[in-house]
Formats: sequence, structure tokens, C-alpha cells
Amino acid sequence: MSSPFESVAFMRGPAMKNRLMLAPLTNHQSHEDGTLSDDEFHFLTKRAEGGFGMVMSCASHVHPLGKAFPGQLGCWGDQHLEGLTRLARAIHDSGSMASMQLHHGGRRASAELIGQRPVAPSEDAKTGARALSTEEVEEAIESFVAAAQRCEEAGFDGVEIHGAHDYLLCEFLSPELNRREDRFGGSREARYQIFVEILDGIRSRCNQNFQVAVRLSPERFGLNTADIVWTFEQLIASGQVDMIDLSLWDVFKEPLDPAFSDRSLSELFLSVDRGDVKVAVAGKLYDGAALQRALDLGADIVALGRAAIVNHDFPELLVANPLVAMRELPVSRAVLRDEGLGEAFISYMDTWDDFVAPEIA
Repeated sequence: MSSPFESVAFMRGPAMKNRLMLAPLTNHQSHEDGTLSDDEFHFLTKRAEGGFGMVMSCASHVHPLGKAFPGQLGCWGDQHLEGLTRLARAIHDSGSMASMQLHHGGRRASAELIGQRPVAPSEDAKTGARALSTEEVEEAIESFVAAAQRCEEAGFDGVEIHGAHDYLLCEFLSPELNRREDRFGGSREARYQIFVEILDGIRSRCNQNFQVAVRLSPERFGLNTADIVWTFEQLIASGQVDMIDLSLWDVFKEPLDPAFSDRSLSELFLSVDRGDVKVAVAGKLYDGAALQRALDLGADIVALGRAAIVNHDFPELLVANPLVAMRELPVSRAVLRDEGLGEAFISYMDTWDDFVAPEIA
């Protein structure tokens, strides 16, 4: 059995001191120009202090047109560099690895926030998004690469390319949403091409020890699960990726595609020979027993979201009790403040069902 407290060595860069990663969490609490706020800094560094082996940022947009949330952290300009440097340094000072998630909202970007129609691989009637030109796709690729360079300059150990959750890169993988006729659309190889060029760019312009991860959704969002398994295999074969982060919603669920109903969604991917590439899994990991079960299935890393929000020191609690469970929901605003959430983050969590307890007058 793998222990949550075994270290994790990657092909490049430093090792994680344990197998526990803070999942990338939308939180709405940075400044509107994308610069780091004290609230964002406090939330992330408190998880480093609580013992997580890797602290992953929220989705940080790489291009002004990619902003999907109010208060979203940015990494698209040098004006963001000072805050990012401060953040990476503080995470390291607490003994954790620091990784920045790179994101473009695509059709899910907010027209109100970006001041124009959002962009997508193809015209999208549902959201009003317009199709990117080939030159604009190339500009988006450059934005991801430049953001990775900026994060390396700031001192981060690596970046995660957000290819999940119906954001821009996930949309390129979808045969429903990507109906392009240039080199970025058509076959699954062409729909994957944007990843190839982003990874090539990062590897050619960042230090050889800089770590790169990719986050994938295996289903939903117009995706074909068989295509995502193929994408997973291509990322491994490329030799350019150190970690693949699977966003599963529930680590132990069955696939929606009946063709894969003989195993759990996790097992579908964890059964693939992945060589030295590490795989993280996320989705309803709320207690020590679930973490151990995920590791026993073959996951290298477990990514915690809700449990990390309500218990910043979940790794330390797990040391004391291997079966520890996250705080029972709902929790009060006072508890969330003590756990390092700013008011904007607390208000966002209040939009989730039964997460924040109503205040008594």
C-alpha cells in the first residue's frame, strides 16, 4: 500500500514531500486587474503551512480575453510578476512545492468582464462566443508559453495547463465544440495540436527542470472518453509532461460511456502504462479512507478541494489520524475566516449548496 506521506519524485524539478496536493480552486478574491491580493496570498500560503506537498493556484488567466471570474488571478502581464514572486517564495518557505495553473476561459469567459464577446474554437450560439482565427489561436498558444516563462521567473516549480472543465483548451478537444477546418480542428490529432504547440513552446523556452502538468476532464463537455484516453496516452508518450491531473468529480465513479462500464473512471486511466509521468486524481476525496483507496488504485497524488477549504491543515490531521474526515458541512463564515478564506471567497462558497451555514440573526 502507498502511504499518503511518501515523497513523489518527478522527471524534472523537486520532489513533493507527500502525496497531498491542494487542488486548483476558483475563489474570486484577487484584484480585478489580476494582481495578487492579500486574501489570495493568505489562503494559499496557509495550505502550505498546513502541510500540503504541493500548493496549486486557482485558475490564473493567461490572456485578458480569457478572464472567466471576477477577482481572478492573472499571469498575462509583467504587472503580475511582483505578486507571483511573493507567493512562490512564501509557499517554498513553508516547505511546499508551488505550481501555477494556467487558464483561458474560452467560451466560458465573461463578456461583462472582458468587454466583448468571448472566444472559442468555433462559433458558439449557446454562449455567443465567436470563433478564433488561426492567428488568434497562435496568439493564445503564445500567451500560455509566455505565462509559463513568467511563472518560472517568479520562482514557481512548475505550471499546470488547464485542459478541463469546458474552458478553451478543453473546447479544442471536443468534436462538438471544435468544428475548425485549419490545423487545429477535424481529427482528434488536429484537435490536440494546440497542446502540442503549447508544450513545445514551454519546453523550448523554460528551464529543463521546470515542471509541466496538464489537467484533463475525461467526460462531459462534449468530450469523447476514448479520445481523452488517447490524449492521456499522447501526453505520456510526448515526454514533455511531468504530471497529468484528472478532474473526475468523483474518483470512484463509473464512466458515463457504457463502453467503459467494466471499471471505474479512475481505473480506466490508472491502468495505462504511464512510465515516469505522475497522475493526480480529484473528486470527492473527503477523508483518509478515500485518499488511501485512491492511492491503492494506483494514483500517485491526491488533490483535495473541499477538504482543503474547510481544513487548511488536513495533511497534519491525517498524520494524527489516518481515517480523519473533513469538517462536517455546512460550516460557519467564522470557521471559513479562521481557515484563511477572504470575504469574496466565502461569498462564492455560499453559492454552493449546503456549504456555508446561514447566519443566525
